[in-house]
Amino acid sequence: MFTDTLSHYPRMKQTQARLVSSTQLKNGMALARWSNQEDRIEKIHSNHHTLSVYLNGAENSLRRQGSQTIASETSNSVCLMPANLITSWDVHGPISLLHFYFSDTHLSQLIEQVWDKDGRSVQLDEIDFAQDALLTQLFCTTLGQSNWQDPLDQLALDSATQTALIHTLRHYSQRRLPTLRPTGGLPAWQLKRVVEFIEHHLNQPLTLACMAGITGLSDYHFARMFKQATGYPPHRYVLHRRLIRAQYLLAETSLNMTEIALRCGFGSSSHFSNRFRAETGVSPTEYRTQQRS
Repeated sequence: MFTDTLSHYPRMKQTQARLVSSTQLKNGMALARWSNQEDRIEKIHSNHHTLSVYLNGAENSLRRQGSQTIASETSNSVCLMPANLITSWDVHGPISLLHFYFSDTHLSQLIEQVWDKDGRSVQLDEIDFAQDALLTQLFCTTLGQSNWQDPLDQLALDSATQTALIHTLRHYSQRRLPTLRPTGGLPAWQLKRVVEFIEHHLNQPLTLACMAGITGLSDYHFARMFKQATGYPPHRYVLHRRLIRAQYLLAETSLNMTEIALRCGFGSSSHFSNRFRAETGVSPTEYRTQQRS
């Protein structure tokens, strides 16, 4: 569990904050969703960086700096606490926030992979209640609405957290990193290998790393080149192919919903049904009936 390696978790548990959910990501990064109501938090700090996005209630939270207080004017705000920063807070109403925990190592590796630059000596800015449309959208939708424990959502989590790190480096660090320009798509032979791999493993969890490994590219460059070649981000392409297979099995076989869900890589029949309806507008049962009428 990430609680063994990240110091923020046990310190938050000493407050009135309630841990709603958490998950460890690849390479030791982690996500945690917290809620709180009325609290006074004194001198909390951690040995890692914390990107905190208020899902709602930011206006009910105050940061104390000596005799000064810093407040948010909106419900959704972004805070960035670099490692070892000591902060104190007052909470005067319901809040819900999502924390993304990462280290200097994660930032350094990303700088080297994405910009091909020396990733050492990264210094993040201290941010209080910023308005950031991209991070708010990422955290409130992709990260906030994903099922963190479902292997099917790991691709979306990989993509969203990578985007969040790149955005943080470009906008909230002392490094002056250039805007990333579109690159060419995957060569046809590489795309063919990746597509074949996906088709043969639709019933299994698929990660950005395993697909990128087929091409020898970093996760970031693979995702950009794959989208350039197909028009889909990897996680959306995989979901699309799972649903295409499900439609075939619904129309052409008598398999029950649980078996179809498993063959298409969904964790349960209910998860399959929810995703199918969200993408097609009808339930799997309704789709089967339509195809056979």
